[in-house]
Amino acid sequence: MADSEPSKIADSNGSDTVVQNITIQDSVIMGDVSQSMEETATAVEEIVESEEEGNSKQIRGYCMYDWGKSAFETSVTTAILPAWFSYLFLEANGISINTMFGDMTSDTFWAWAVTGAALLVAVLSPGFGVIADRTKIKIKMLKILTWVGAGSVALLALAPLFPISTQWIWLFVMFLLANIGLNGAGVFYNALLPHQGSEQQMDGISNKAYAYGYLGGGLLLVFHLGLVLGVSGSWVIPFCMATSGLWWFGFAFWTFATVPEPEIENEVGGLNVGSATKLAIKELKKTMSEWRSFKTLFIYMLAYFFFIDGINSVTSLAGVYGIAVLGLSITDLIATIVVIQFVGFPSAYFFTWLAGKTSTKQALTVSLVGWCFMIGGALAFAPLELAEHENYDFQFDWEDDHFEVRMLDHDVLGDGSSDRALEAQFGHFLPTEEDGVGNATLAEVSLFMNSLNDTRFSASVNGSANLNGSTSLGVDHPTSLGDGKLDSVGIKARELVWAPLGLSVTMQFLLLGCLAGVLMGGSQGLARSLFGKMIPESRSTEFFGFFGFFGKVAALIGPLMYGAMSTMYDSRVAVASLSTLIITGTILMWWVDVEDGIAVANAEDERNRTEKAESSD
Repeated sequence: MADSEPSKIADSNGSDTVVQNITIQDSVIMGDVSQSMEETATAVEEIVESEEEGNSKQIRGYCMYDWGKSAFETSVTTAILPAWFSYLFLEANGISINTMFGDMTSDTFWAWAVTGAALLVAVLSPGFGVIADRTKIKIKMLKILTWVGAGSVALLALAPLFPISTQWIWLFVMFLLANIGLNGAGVFYNALLPHQGSEQQMDGISNKAYAYGYLGGGLLLVFHLGLVLGVSGSWVIPFCMATSGLWWFGFAFWTFATVPEPEIENEVGGLNVGSATKLAIKELKKTMSEWRSFKTLFIYMLAYFFFIDGINSVTSLAGVYGIAVLGLSITDLIATIVVIQFVGFPSAYFFTWLAGKTSTKQALTVSLVGWCFMIGGALAFAPLELAEHENYDFQFDWEDDHFEVRMLDHDVLGDGSSDRALEAQFGHFLPTEEDGVGNATLAEVSLFMNSLNDTRFSASVNGSANLNGSTSLGVDHPTSLGDGKLDSVGIKARELVWAPLGLSVTMQFLLLGCLAGVLMGGSQGLARSLFGKMIPESRSTEFFGFFGFFGKVAALIGPLMYGAMSTMYDSRVAVASLSTLIITGTILMWWVDVEDGIAVANAEDERNRTEKAESSD
């Protein structure tokens, strides 16, 4: 009998892999069929296991990009760079700088860097997506934008080489470029997701990537915070910036080495800048006109617009809320960030399990409902009432003929106008960081106590003077509740829960941080994987471009709503308003027919394959 033709087994990307020549010997005819079949089955099984191992390496490589880029999102953007940028800005300009747009402070420049980069990439990404779906450039663009992003992060370390007046400008420019790299790379990175496995694997791969990101970013953050808090020297912060860039690019190189460029169903050759631009505009017009054909997908994108805006607003504004409303310290916030990173890691796997037991849509909905409960918990935050003399911001202790003055923290007084006014009036007797203790007369302390009513400060007097035992609590002090529209929620929670359990506001914030970590571990990964299931693989970058566009534009709504509500009412009302965004997105999920979305995506891929086959004939 002649040898058979080489047998072929399709791999996960649909390509054919030559397994082996299975030679059927004359022994088959002689009756040894069972032995031959067993040997063949064993050979096929070994090849399948080998393919699964190869696919596992590819998926791990894909996830390592999240591991690397998270260094920028945690150590740089959240924990270290904002404070360094603000310090250098103040050193060079004072509180603000006059520009053609008016006086701008350091946080204004910071916000413009984040917003400007996000919107630039959001506007360009759908067009770039069309081009990337017609030519094999996904990995190439990911590499280029990673060089831009990670390189800019590393170059932040060079700021000390410039004059003090321009160091903040260097940080601003590099941070802007880093954000362009991050947001741009995210479009192409997300577009690779549908090509890493089957529809059934999508939840697991997406959540695994986010889990890797939480763990990778968290590990480097712990190392960096150990340096910042435990090592002195002007080299520490630049070193953190440089290593964050190297961390990002180093692990991204793992991705480049293991994740192949996906095959293109309808590749267009010979594109130059002009023809690529025309093609992008033509295809985008076609996509927008096809919204009825992709009705389910567009409903989901609208739902995503609302709920991701609410989630991102909660996470981005939590730090401001914690400091301004709850009186938390920077250390408290950093500790919470670390907790979120390490809680998010196992939670991503939990939601993968939940999606497998139910469905991606149901698991995502569970996480969205959880976010609404978390916002309710934020409304219940309430610092415990001050019980000890040592807990007050300013402490006056009578010593024979004068008061010794101590402060809870030497950073109690900030840069606000009311803070500077208080320091200008009473700074002559307030303690400095060097001496630790100030001296004041009875008259000075009496005047000071009476001046705190409209501030955010607290003061306590101890000793035998006429003011013994008296306290003063400003109306804006974190523990002063009752004048806000929703303060009753915090007062009741403090009375029934926080005070009996003895939980400080720091512990309250950490507990809610744990819940945020759990929910982030599910909502982000599932939102991406659900979208990935309902888009055609042949147009993945184009649709993920729209996905990114919706996400970036949505990022503007929540902060605007928070600002408006906090101005009209107060910060608790502003936080409550963010829940309406998540609730709206959750309600819209009711009309998302995932099975229909998947069927439409598969039909579009089949149409593209048919067109390609017809054009090649």
